[in-house]
Amino acid sequence: QLQASGGGEVQAGGSVRLSCAASGRTFSSAVGWFRQAPGKEREFIATITWSGTMQYYADSVKGRFTISRDNAKNTVYLQMSSLKPEDTAVYYCAASLEGSWPPKQYLYWGQGTQVTVSS
Repeated sequence: QLQASGGGEVQAGGSVRLSCAASGRTFSSAVGWFRQAPGKEREFIATITWSGTMQYYADSVKGRFTISRDNAKNTVYLQMSSLKPEDTAVYYCAASLEGSWPPKQYLYWGQGTQVTVSS
């Protein structure tokens, strides 16, 4: 089971760090972050390999968001900086079992956490 946390309301230009914690199993897989804004389709944000040595980002967040992981804590993080009102969305984490990179399918999804960026 995956659980995303750390969301909240932040002003434009601010920063937030999201966490994705796994329970019941360990993260022996790539983990990705996604978001879904009201009325929009779910959007890929970033993904990281199990080892943490490779990361892949959507162009919309490249340079502003950083994905990382601490396997000892079984947790993946998304550090979000220089936030914009258009970053407002529910953010989800998910785990992939694919061997390809970057993964295209994610099997295990967590509950989302709301991030609201005010102008």
